[in-house]
Amino acid sequence: MYLLDSHISPLEVSYRTLYELAQQNSKIIRSLQEFREKKPILLHLEDQWDTIVWFWSVILADGLPVLSSSLSHVDEHRQRYLEGLSKLLESPICFTREDKIPLFDGNHTFKIESIESMTPGRFRVDSPNTGLRVSDSAPISETQSGSVESSSSLAMLMLTSGSTGNPKAVCLTHQQVLAAVKGKASVRSLSAGRPFLNWIGLDHVASLVEIHLQAMWLGVDQVHVPAAAVVSSPKLFLDLLSRHRVSRSFAPNFFLAKLASTIDAEPELETAGWDLSSLTVLASGGELNDVETCLAASAIFESYGSPRNVITTGFGMTETCAGAIFNLECPGADVDKGRSVASLGKCMQGIEMRVTIPSAKDDSITIASSDEPGDLEVRGDVVFKAYYRNPEATKEAFTTDGWFRTGDQAKIDMEGDLHLIGRVKDVININGVKFSTSDIQTSVERAVNSHVGRVICFPSRAVHTEQVTVAYTQKEALMEPREMLQVEELISQTCVISTGSRPLVFSLQDDAPAILPVSALGKISRAKMTSLFQEGYFDEAVLLHRQTMESVQKQKQGTVATTIQGASPAEKLLIEDFIQTLGVPDYMVGLDTRIFDLGSTSMDLMRLQRRIDTRLGIVVPIILLMRNPTPRSLATSLQLNAPLPSDSVESSEQIEQSVIAATQEIEYEPIVTFSSGGGKTPLWLIHPGVGEVLVFVGLAQHLRADDRPVYALRARGFEAGQERFGSIGEAVQRYVDAIRQRQPRGPYALAGYSYGTMLAFEVAKRLDAADGIGAVQFLGSFNLPPHIKTRMRHLNWNICLLHLSWFLDLVSEVVVEGIDEHQFRLESRDDALEKLLAAASRERLNELGLGRHELVRWADVAFGLQSMAVDYDPSGQVAGIDVFHAIPLKVAAASREEWVEVHLSKWGDFSASEPRFHKVGGAHYTMIGPEHVSSFSQTLIEALHRRGL
Repeated sequence: MYLLDSHISPLEVSYRTLYELAQQNSKIIRSLQEFREKKPILLHLEDQWDTIVWFWSVILADGLPVLSSSLSHVDEHRQRYLEGLSKLLESPICFTREDKIPLFDGNHTFKIESIESMTPGRFRVDSPNTGLRVSDSAPISETQSGSVESSSSLAMLMLTSGSTGNPKAVCLTHQQVLAAVKGKASVRSLSAGRPFLNWIGLDHVASLVEIHLQAMWLGVDQVHVPAAAVVSSPKLFLDLLSRHRVSRSFAPNFFLAKLASTIDAEPELETAGWDLSSLTVLASGGELNDVETCLAASAIFESYGSPRNVITTGFGMTETCAGAIFNLECPGADVDKGRSVASLGKCMQGIEMRVTIPSAKDDSITIASSDEPGDLEVRGDVVFKAYYRNPEATKEAFTTDGWFRTGDQAKIDMEGDLHLIGRVKDVININGVKFSTSDIQTSVERAVNSHVGRVICFPSRAVHTEQVTVAYTQKEALMEPREMLQVEELISQTCVISTGSRPLVFSLQDDAPAILPVSALGKISRAKMTSLFQEGYFDEAVLLHRQTMESVQKQKQGTVATTIQGASPAEKLLIEDFIQTLGVPDYMVGLDTRIFDLGSTSMDLMRLQRRIDTRLGIVVPIILLMRNPTPRSLATSLQLNAPLPSDSVESSEQIEQSVIAATQEIEYEPIVTFSSGGGKTPLWLIHPGVGEVLVFVGLAQHLRADDRPVYALRARGFEAGQERFGSIGEAVQRYVDAIRQRQPRGPYALAGYSYGTMLAFEVAKRLDAADGIGAVQFLGSFNLPPHIKTRMRHLNWNICLLHLSWFLDLVSEVVVEGIDEHQFRLESRDDALEKLLAAASRERLNELGLGRHELVRWADVAFGLQSMAVDYDPSGQVAGIDVFHAIPLKVAAASREEWVEVHLSKWGDFSASEPRFHKVGGAHYTMIGPEHVSSFSQTLIEALHRRGL
């Protein structure tokens, strides 16, 4: 470990000395019997000085250096990897240290040479308390020679991280590397003459090209420090940056988070007196950067003299010679635009990017429009051309017109900045619904980063589907069991909110950092974690963690039992209903736990309703659950806590009568409160044409991260005795009155889903009329144009029933498309109902507690709403509108392009400013469903922030 209070100074070596030493070694290499010019030589050297010396020694010997990454601690994985690598490289020479030779077991064909036996008199850094400084007034002249710069011959091979199978080797040429170095140096002006600092292993392309080679190309010093020293002590990192007046270094997101939490926990460090005024670029990559983390870390660096935007997030791969796309405006621009994940910026010189939409039918290429997600592809001088001796992989990696397929899902915004969505294969498929593992990872990190050392989310196989699996390392010393339980609760709650499912969580102790599959950048491989988990490598850790949790849960249950001693029998039964419906542990549900805070979905609410209905033998309106989302409030609303006779029969009958009385006395109230807390402007969501607001439950869960109250407006007519709205004007005025009662003054933020957009538009005009134009600062249209009466006239009761059934997933899209709408709308109501019930999923009907009566009532409400709009013509204007467009219904438009250009664009006639269009995933009925709600919510949050809310 490199310590500033050590009396041992770093070893300083000039570039000239390095060159001379490498020249001497190159002669020894060429004298080896197995040496062949231009052929690979594997360098398995963990020491940075070893790697630098022997990298240049192989280069000057005219060999082909291959930098080896750390080897797996799992014997089978390591042996399989080495066997595949030796075949790929055709039985090459391998230089390593004597103490590493035992790792090369198995059936490989490497020719192992220890560097101790080759150069007994070479420089060696033996103390763990020293660092390495390489310096000179000018770079090595050979790297600047015209012959090398103009050469397209191979310079080195870099191994991709891959999983536990056969690796791939990326061919990097002299020309490509020099183009990359030149491009990186042009991104931002650096402090003149100031050194670079590297603490990453040189087997990673970022440390080799972005730090080591770029520093040589610029003729500045470079400081190398063992990774273990920096990772274990973020304070040391700041010490080194200050001591050496470093201008450029690297820090991934996990390390920035650790640094910020360390400084926050030790306020005395504020007087440390670091001088970071020379630091110009702190590159950050390898994983997505959380804006909150960047904001906290940027404030630290700025307080010691660095520019506010010193953290330079970016994108790069081994195939692009590390970072090649950089965000120079982090975190300011990201905060202004309401992003939770930092942008990756724009291309440096030597590379260009595009996002394409793959075709399911042929090899045709469609370029994505702004903000449209698709496949990220790059090309340019810094992009590699082939994998070593792997033509199949090379062919698969490039498009027919020569662009490299990065394997990432991304979008490019209107400003030309890149945003990653995730790896193409980086998803967890839970019961047929795909969730981004990166999104889950980001959410979990935010929840527990201050409590743990490292955390990694990855998929593993459950009985019938995949499950979210989360492993974490303990922060420092062994954690107390109660603190471990707190971490598990935070992770569980986060995953339930993100995916609607509980994760498998376990902790790692003792030598965990050594056994985790960590790259040179400190990134934990999800693919390798999945492989290790499925092979049982973590079985003991999972068992130990579970035993610990069960023990502490038993202790906590006693405490919980004490806290709910006053709960009535009815309340305890409702608590059990919550637990069983959502599949959460009992410690997560108390008397005042809101179902919306447990990550519930709309289907969870309907399942809970069904469970309570079955137990009580009565129909409990769904609105009672939404208005009374806790066991205590629900029991009170259902009058279950009234004193009862001791006789069990009479008690049962009285409970039933109490519930019947409670459900018959429901007065209409349009507001459903999803979240009342938060300091930002409330968001009001208006129901789609089916009248119900259950569709917003998942969206409201994801909006919790935005610190914003979220309310929804529900139509009238669902409960017995309630009359449906008779006109648009009546509905709009009722909604305006409800909004102003809860929020007396603006600014207002409204959004409507489909049909609800029309109502939101009319509500916005009345609020503007009362408070002045612009009182409604945000108006969102979720996939509806202003002109709707033609479509409304087509929607008779039968068609409303058909689309309601589709909306509720009672019938599939295939069934709906197989029905001739023209013929179906001509059938009698009874015949249409019978046909839909026959085609509907019985399991789904039972799950949602929908019988003939309930379905008819719902269709009546939907048809009533549609009928109010058969003569609707929009008029007037609002200050502005944000249009979120998904794939339209086929009866509405033949394509998304037609939908936007012909129909949605008409909002420009009713907006004082140009409408803002946001492309979102999914189709009309799925755009805020489980698979797309996470990305939709992020787009919505960004749009709200851009409107200043």
